[in-house]
Amino acid sequence: MKTSALTLAACAATALTGPAFADKLDDIIGSGTLRCAVVLDFPPMGSRDSDNNPQGFDVDYCNDLAEALGVEAEIVETTFPERIPALVSGQVDIAVASTSDTLERAKTVGFTIPYYAFENAVVANDGVEISDWEGMKGKTVGATAGTYEAIWLQEKIEEWGEGEFRPYQNQADVFLALSQGQLDVTVSTVEVAEANVASGNFEGIKIVDKAPMVPDYVGLITLREEQGLLNYMNLFINQQVRTGRYAELYAKWVGEGTPADLTIPGVYR
Repeated sequence: MKTSALTLAACAATALTGPAFADKLDDIIGSGTLRCAVVLDFPPMGSRDSDNNPQGFDVDYCNDLAEALGVEAEIVETTFPERIPALVSGQVDIAVASTSDTLERAKTVGFTIPYYAFENAVVANDGVEISDWEGMKGKTVGATAGTYEAIWLQEKIEEWGEGEFRPYQNQADVFLALSQGQLDVTVSTVEVAEANVASGNFEGIKIVDKAPMVPDYVGLITLREEQGLLNYMNLFINQQVRTGRYAELYAKWVGEGTPADLTIPGVYR
């Protein structure tokens, strides 16, 4: 009995003093660099300036997080379909890439609380007769494959039983196809729609209506097992809001007005 007690005590002591295993948060701090996947054809969230440097809300958000961690930010350009593969393959540490927090994606990656929320607009080619969102019925519509907008449009095509859906690799291709008349209409975030119409880069497009979609809440993502990093990023988002930085970035990149509320009644407080 005495020997068994001593053995158990020794095991307990070993467990308490055994080596600690570093997680991704420690790895990032130790490396001195935070690698963020950012989509750079999605203004005002991500784009390139006249000198080809990354800019936008998501770029600044990555820079802010890196500063909080005391490391340098590295912006890794990705398309929407590449965000999760870039994480899984270890090319990036996190994605600050306007990623909708779907349950399907959460089977693969870990989401933070929302750091932004989008409403969506219906954008059409000028030559198409359409006055509201229901006018999309029977039209050729498209969006970036795998996005919240694409999923919604595909469901609408199936519900209506007419029309055609075309997936694209990135947002720029969608708006180019729309401008050239290969698409009749698309759905994108209000922010992106307004930015692309105002840019003059895509002639012959117009904003028609808002799409009747629930707000698109987006989170920062990393590997789902990295709970230490996810906890840190959740607190960081909280700090961005309560210090006024979220509102500051909204004013800088989106414009005047009140930034979207990131709380959901009865869920987020």
